[in-house]
Amino acid sequence: MTLNPHLLKLIFGRLSISSLPLHVPIVLYTFVVVSIGATCVLAAITYFGKWGYLWREWFTSIDHKKIGIMYMILATVMLVRGFADAIMMRLQQAMAFNGSQGYLPAEHYDQVFTAHGVIMIFFVAMPFVVGLMNFVVPLQIGARDVAFPWLNNFSFWMTVAGVVLVMMSLFVGNFARTGWLAYPPLSDINYSPGVGVDYYIWSLQIAGVGTLLSGVNFITTIIKMRAPGMTMMKMPIFTWASLCTNVLIVAAFPVLTVVLGLLALDRYVGTDFFINNFGGNAMMYVNLIWIWGHPEVYILILPAFGIYSEVTSTFCGKRLFGYTSMVYATIVITILAYLVWLHHFFTMGSGAGVNSFFGITTMIISIPTGAKMFNWMFTMYKGRIRYELPMMWTIAFMLTFVIGGMSGVLMAVPSADFLLHNSLFLVAHFHNVIIGGVVFGIFAGINYWFPKAFGFRLDPFWGKVSFWCWLIGFYLAFMPLYALGLMGVTRRMRVFHDPSLQIWFIIAAIGAGVIAIGIASFLIQIAVSIKNRDKLRDETGDPWNGRTLEWSTASPPAPYNFAFIPKVHDRDAWWQMKQSGYKHPKDGFNDIHMPKNTGAGVILAGLCLACGFGLIWYMWWLAAFSFAAFVIGVIVHTFNYNRDGHMEAETVAGFEHKRPKLLAHKG
Repeated sequence: MTLNPHLLKLIFGRLSISSLPLHVPIVLYTFVVVSIGATCVLAAITYFGKWGYLWREWFTSIDHKKIGIMYMILATVMLVRGFADAIMMRLQQAMAFNGSQGYLPAEHYDQVFTAHGVIMIFFVAMPFVVGLMNFVVPLQIGARDVAFPWLNNFSFWMTVAGVVLVMMSLFVGNFARTGWLAYPPLSDINYSPGVGVDYYIWSLQIAGVGTLLSGVNFITTIIKMRAPGMTMMKMPIFTWASLCTNVLIVAAFPVLTVVLGLLALDRYVGTDFFINNFGGNAMMYVNLIWIWGHPEVYILILPAFGIYSEVTSTFCGKRLFGYTSMVYATIVITILAYLVWLHHFFTMGSGAGVNSFFGITTMIISIPTGAKMFNWMFTMYKGRIRYELPMMWTIAFMLTFVIGGMSGVLMAVPSADFLLHNSLFLVAHFHNVIIGGVVFGIFAGINYWFPKAFGFRLDPFWGKVSFWCWLIGFYLAFMPLYALGLMGVTRRMRVFHDPSLQIWFIIAAIGAGVIAIGIASFLIQIAVSIKNRDKLRDETGDPWNGRTLEWSTASPPAPYNFAFIPKVHDRDAWWQMKQSGYKHPKDGFNDIHMPKNTGAGVILAGLCLACGFGLIWYMWWLAAFSFAAFVIGVIVHTFNYNRDGHMEAETVAGFEHKRPKLLAHKG
């Protein structure tokens, strides 16, 4: 019996057997390896009977600490995937000389560098940053959870849904071949008729909504749920950095949602917002995407700055030098982040006046960053510096980030940018600030707060192996790109014809390999630490002698965080309590009502994933059904939440003295 082709098209849309990349050996082999690995993991979970535990204790959890840890695990998994793309690019460029075409076909190479950028920014750096904020901020401000615990769970699973769509593009269809910002007209349906750009649009839309909701959640938490006595100017610097970061998220991510929505309308409906027909303009897209894109850079770097402030103060045994100037510098960076977006495209042709304004503002934004650098150095001055892993990452940042900052100031000069903009110099600069600033900060934060999360330190030997591999590998991988950029070598090239350039690409490939060893060492560090956790355990609960409020809780903290909500009288509240021999009271507490875990976040995010998949493959019935189910699910959950919402907000956010007795209720 022959199936009706119209019925098949109605059911499966564009999806067919030919959509599977069975004809591309590299993708096929990758699919086999990933499938075997995933099967082994699922089989192990099933064999040990952990599905129920994972569902009850983790997947449905609304505990900010567990959600933060899940963000970090997700980011680590995607770090391996995203860096695999980087290795593939470096090997291709090192090989493609003297008439050789390398091993990656052009179409595949374009997908690789696009996926690398998207994954590393959206699904590695962002989950790492949001995960650290999730875990640390409520503990630092003396709150029992975030303002909207269920929304926190939903935000995480929306990020997971975006990750799943990106990973599916590797094996079902293909990903975009446009670069990580998908400029039109290349991203228009006429030039990219396949599903790649659609995967890009809907994965970022879904994950972006989750990030936006997370931003609203954190702003509300920091503004409304601080412990008694903790005024704004008594908040820890990491909390200040998190507040400014989430202000940027709430202001910037709606722009991303709109611009991707307009691009989707161009592709699906035939509008011409970004095509020259009927008055459309591709440069409008470039402006809009960078009005989101440049604040995104500071969304990533500001929490890292907060981490360095906490680490420097702790491991120098001093109060942070220039607290007030640090706060104002963070606020100034937040404001100026919206006044520099056009420096990403000085070559647009806006004229000398516009270029001069944005060049000057770009130079100005380096001033508060420089002020932070001096504050960290003055904190170190005459301090009792302990060269533990978090401090080592901080010092490496201070040395490395300055190089990226100076190259950024150079590119702020429009005339210099005209020469360097589309070269490998820009690639080196961007990775210099993201790796030297954000990634080093993430590793400093992981090593700093890991004992707070799990009750034992990370193994120092493998941590130092990872540190030195990252540091040496970074310089080997990206300093040659500065040199190549100054020679005029264009970025995103797959094949080269000047044999004198090959040695630079070989060195860069070696550097990428050394970084890969650093990532492997980090994974080994975690495994070894778990195995030897009894030896690495610290019974004091404060292994680093930390100065902020989160160290006043147990390690790991109880689900309710604080049995006794402290009253804050000083910026270093916990430090002052320790010096005065403060003891927690042992009686006089009331019951603590904690909200109950819920699977609504998982289910609703799954419906968004199904809707995105249906839109990508033109399976309209699936998209319509899942979207309708999502809307109904949100409404039903809203009524359910409102029934108990007042009690939940009162008991989780309340500042009453309470004893650690958990009374779960539906919320």
